[in-house]
Amino acid sequence: MPKGAVAITAERCKGCGFCVEFCPTHVLELSNAFNAKGYHPPHVVAPEKCSGCNLCGMYCPDFAIFGFRLQENGQAKGVSK
Repeated sequence: MPKGAVAITAERCKGCGFCVEFCPTHVLELSNAFNAKGYHPPHVVAPEKCSGCNLCGMYCPDFAIFGFRLQENGQAKGVSK
C-alpha cells in the first residue's frame, strides 16, 4: 500500500517538469496528452512508490500538483469518515 498520493490539476499545469525532476521516488512522468493550454501535464506512473513528501507541490510554480500522506486505511491524514 502506498504511503502517499498525488493530486494533479492538469489544467493549471504549464508542463515545466519540475515535479517530475524533483520527485525523489520517480512517481511521475510528463503525459503524452495535452491539457487545454497545449501543455503536457504530469501523470502518476508508480503510485506505490509515493511517500507523500510533497516535493512536487513545493516546486510547482503553478500550484497544479501536491502530494499528501495517507493513513493506514488509505485515507488522507486529517480526513475523517
